[in-house]
Amino acid sequence: MTAVSEVLTRSVLQVFNEADADRRAELIAATYAPDVVFHDPEGTVTGREAFAAKVAELLAGTGGLPFALRRPVQASAGLGVASWALGPAGQPPVATGTDVALVEDGLITTMWTLLDG
Repeated sequence: MTAVSEVLTRSVLQVFNEADADRRAELIAATYAPDVVFHDPEGTVTGREAFAAKVAELLAGTGGLPFALRRPVQASAGLGVASWALGPAGQPPVATGTDVALVEDGLITTMWTLLDG
């Protein structure tokens, strides 16, 4: 697995599934650049602290449902694409989407989240 696919896999499977705020902060520091820019349909935030607040808000609204990858991360020349699903294992997902990320020096610098339908 390349560095790009590893970091994007960690983003989906670990950062967005971590309920403990302290552990999540450690994962964010290992996954995202200090000045990360994160775009989603609700807007844009900049920096790890703002990103951490955004993830905490999202997790508070998921009811503990896990994020999973729908297929292996695609990666090429510092760009990664991760298709994910939110929902209980073995059941239809309640939401699906795609994260597109730029990775430099092993950290996500910019990420866009696109929601399906």
